[in-house]
Amino acid sequence: MRPAELDRLTVVEAADRYVELVRAKTLTGALSPATAEVYARDVATLVALAGERTVLDDLTGEDVDAILLAFARKPDGRRTTDAGSRQSASSQARFRRSISALFKHATLAGWVQINPMALATVTAKERGGLRAERRALTREQAQGLIGAARTLGEEPRRPERRRDQRTELRDALVVLLLAALGPRVSELVRANVEDFYTNDGVRYWRIFGKGGRTRDVPLPRDVAAVLEAYLQRGRPATQDKALLLSWRGRRLARGDVQAVIDRVLREVDPERRRSVTPHGLRHTTATHLLADAVDMDAVRRVLGHSDLSTLGRYRDELPGELEVAMRAHPLLREPKRSD
Repeated sequence: MRPAELDRLTVVEAADRYVELVRAKTLTGALSPATAEVYARDVATLVALAGERTVLDDLTGEDVDAILLAFARKPDGRRTTDAGSRQSASSQARFRRSISALFKHATLAGWVQINPMALATVTAKERGGLRAERRALTREQAQGLIGAARTLGEEPRRPERRRDQRTELRDALVVLLLAALGPRVSELVRANVEDFYTNDGVRYWRIFGKGGRTRDVPLPRDVAAVLEAYLQRGRPATQDKALLLSWRGRRLARGDVQAVIDRVLREVDPERRRSVTPHGLRHTTATHLLADAVDMDAVRRVLGHSDLSTLGRYRDELPGELEVAMRAHPLLREPKRSD
């Protein structure tokens, strides 16, 4: 028998209430607006697949299995090159997390007696290989990109443009911050000038991350130098507090960042050039810091993760890495002789 307090909401009613709650969390900083919109989009997909008039509490584990499989078979509209392509493993995992969060809230709120996700038998698909653009760059590829960024602002590449329309220093700063610190693209475009400060001669970036968490990350000296040059000579004069601006003085959008990376890539020697996304540069940061035996907790703090186990998703294998590790095996080193 159903408990008296059970609220028999339809799927669309539950979705509307949940999305309203999720968007309210952006006002307190508990969620970023971009994350809230992802939840909203996935919940809207759940409504379409489950049926608006279906009562949420009537959904069973079998129903959830059918919804998960139906989502997996949906064409991925973002892949314009292949109209028949299905959802990627990462998209399926994201959708599963979104509806799991809804049902968890529904259980606590008394909208369902039993969380149907606990009865689902379709398991999350194992993460497959990342698309090439999202994988970590090799050391040579990363150094080629960083080298191009370092020299980009030294001489204008577009002399025909007015000085206030040149974006070389900004482009260099974008690539260096992504490659050296591995921030999320949302964290990068959200950065303001006031988020950068100096302490004991070291330049820091206070990054406002997911879940309202902040982290203070020191900038490598080369990156700090490009930041100073950009603030002094490359940033348009404006009242806008955003760090990264278009030449028209507007905050750079998430979609603009890929265009910046591609522009810097054109300056890289073709033999060391490989397409990469902002997320791929985040992979690159994690992979090379960990491969260089940087403390895992330090890497976690740089990337802004709450759990060390999450680092596994940002760690790619590097050519020759195991060979180097075996050559430098700590148990096979000759003991130091005392004089």
